[in-house]
Amino acid sequence: MGRWEPNARGRLEEAALELYGERGYEQTTVAEIARRAGLTERTFFRHFADKREVLFGGGTLLEERLTAAVAAAPGSAGPLEAVAAALDAVGPLFQERHERSRRRQAIILAHAELRERELIKLATLARALAGALRERGVGEPAASLAAEAGIAVFKIAFERWVGEPGEADLRQVMREAFAELRAVTAGAPGP
Repeated sequence: MGRWEPNARGRLEEAALELYGERGYEQTTVAEIARRAGLTERTFFRHFADKREVLFGGGTLLEERLTAAVAAAPGSAGPLEAVAAALDAVGPLFQERHERSRRRQAIILAHAELRERELIKLATLARALAGALRERGVGEPAASLAAEAGIAVFKIAFERWVGEPGEADLRQVMREAFAELRAVTAGAPGP
């Protein structure tokens, strides 16, 4: 069954996306995902707790990269600038997976259960960013406000990015969203 072939996790993710797109999320079983990937159900459960988690498996890596980038931001950077630098640092992770991100987002948007899980993931990222900001000496509520604002920028920019035709640059879309946030908080009307 291809048990020893490399990249089992990636193959399971791709098989799940294909099947969710073809048959729908609810109609797809773990057995079908494993079969499509050329693996066993047991292998599936070594990588993911359930079929929903296939869509959210990169959350830990994203959290690690974001918090490391906040820690690496220049000491002179304010809280929002540190968060902006962190988002800029993770842009390439998504850029190389633009089409996959589009397909994933379409599946998530079509199912309330998955939208709820996405919001939980974003809240977890905001908490991690706030923690990284506190480690830089940013007090509360500034750390939480900057982290939540950054995640809001990420969410809006990501939705814009997956909705744009072609290969838009996610980092540029996030920079534009941060510029909009700065304009709004400065009292300027939006475009």
